[in-house]
This record gives sequence, structure tokens and C-alpha cells, in this order.
Amino acid sequence: MHSEPLLQIAGLNLRYGSSHVLHDISLTLGARPLTILGRNGMGKTSLCNAIIGLAPHFSGSIRLAGTELTGLTPEHRARLGIGYVPQGRRIFRSLSVEEHLTIVAQKGGDWTIERVYETFPRLKERRRNLGDRLSGGEQQMLAISRALLLNPRLLVLDEPTEGLAPAIVSDVVALVREVSQQGMAVLMVEQNLHAALAAVEDAAILVGGEIVEHMSAQALATDPAMQKRHLALELA
Repeated sequence: MHSEPLLQIAGLNLRYGSSHVLHDISLTLGARPLTILGRNGMGKTSLCNAIIGLAPHFSGSIRLAGTELTGLTPEHRARLGIGYVPQGRRIFRSLSVEEHLTIVAQKGGDWTIERVYETFPRLKERRRNLGDRLSGGEQQMLAISRALLLNPRLLVLDEPTEGLAPAIVSDVVALVREVSQQGMAVLMVEQNLHAALAAVEDAAILVGGEIVEHMSAQALATDPAMQKRHLALELA
């Protein structure tokens, strides 16, 4: 029996004032984790904002498990099953690690505060520390944990490896692979080609607000000409 993709985007256009930033975006996301790759200013964060409800879209459709998201608030979309890890982490400076987690923890889900501490022992060690007393890597662990505690059906990560040390990047990649293998749908927006292609199975490239390529991560990893043409970088 055919099951529809969890996330379906069709004909999405997005404007900020007179700027047309997303052009007729169409994509689907099911069990295979997907990365959206692109250089700065290509519309990646705008696409995330449209999905989670932080930006109005003037035409097109975004559906989660068949439910149209147009007009729904970010809070409503979160309740429907979208977890979001924003670019820049957006950690509250005056809340401790444990306070961040307690605010969002859900009863009865697979992801609990105890599981977060098992996954990120460093957060357990730092659980009494305020947000402004955490390193960049610790803040990213906390931002990801905060989203996972919603026990979402879809996890949207916007530049989750930005500014992180290589060891922490590896931890993020491993976690993305783990949650996707356990059945959570993952949309990972990235500039870090190495990390993205190690974490997911499919890749789409965004250029000037348009998806210009959509292929398997393995195919992109073995196509340096395409990497250079659309991303202006190369895998070592």
C-alpha cells in the first residue's frame, strides 16, 4: 500500500516585501532524510521559516501528513509534529540547561530528559549552567535536545553544524543518522557538504531561491563538477 510522504511542498513562493526569495519550490520528504544545500543568501533559512510558520507564503502548499499548514501558527505546527533547530541556536541566556529542557519535555514520548542526558552526557554535567555559560557546541546540543523533546514526526535543522568543532560536527551527524533510522523524518539545511552528505540519504541544491538539483547524497558526493558549479566548493 502506497503511503504519502510526510512533508509535501508544492509551488511554494515566498516574498519579503518586494524581494521574491523562493521560486516555485516543490519537494517531498518521507523516510529518507534530506539535506537542502546552498551558499549564503540562496533561500535556505527562508524555506525553513515557511515550513515552521515564521514567514508567510503567498502561494503554494505545505502539507504535513496530509494537513495543510497554510495559516497555522508555529505553535500549532509544533503540536502537529514539527521540531525545529534554528540557525544560531536561540538559547535563553538566563535559563539553565535543565530549565530549557523541562519547559518543552513531553510526557509519554520516546525522547525524555533522561534520554537527552544519556545522548549528551556533557549537558547532564552542565545542567545547572545558564545558557550564556555554555560553549557553542553545548548550545547546539541543547538546541537539538529541545527539539527532540517535542518527539516530533519531522525534525528541521537549519545549519546545525555551523561554527562547531569537528568532533561536535561528528556527534551531530551521528545523531541525525540515529533519529532517522528510528523513524523520524529529517530535513537538514546545510552549507557543510561533508556533514550533510554523511548524515542523509538525499540532497537538493537551492540556488537563487530555486531547487536546481535533487538526487541521492551518494550521487552528489561523487560529482565534484556539480559541487563546484552550484556550491562553489569541493569535497576534499
